[in-house]
Amino acid sequence: MAHTSNPARLLAYDHVGIRVSDKRRAVAFYEALGFTETASFPVHEANEMTSADGVRINLIFNGTRLPHAHNPLLDAPVKLPGITHPAFVIDDLQALIAWLGERGIAITEGPHPIGPRRVALFIRDPDGNVLEFNQLTEGHAQ
Repeated sequence: MAHTSNPARLLAYDHVGIRVSDKRRAVAFYEALGFTETASFPVHEANEMTSADGVRINLIFNGTRLPHAHNPLLDAPVKLPGITHPAFVIDDLQALIAWLGERGIAITEGPHPIGPRRVALFIRDPDGNVLEFNQLTEGHAQ
């Protein structure tokens, strides 16, 4: 069989699914970040949340709470394959830093440049899921 690329065009990125252990706590956290619940899928134990600018995530509500918000993909010595984090582009990294400080949300890494096009910082949600926020550098902004 000949190796050919996917014949269907990839048109856009739709969403990332984030598994959480406490629906109420997770929805409140992501609402504070700027997302609003736009759909609910009770049969799938999930929802859809969308930012004012159309960035979508799905929260999946069937997670088991681990002590100390342990993230098995990042916190264990054996690095298992899997998606480690979503990365969001924002317009004002300094404003985010100040807001995180006011809310007592720890920055777990950064801010620091990653390559020539962005400055990034990382936080964790209440379940230990890693979230990256990027401000694009001059000449690379959208």
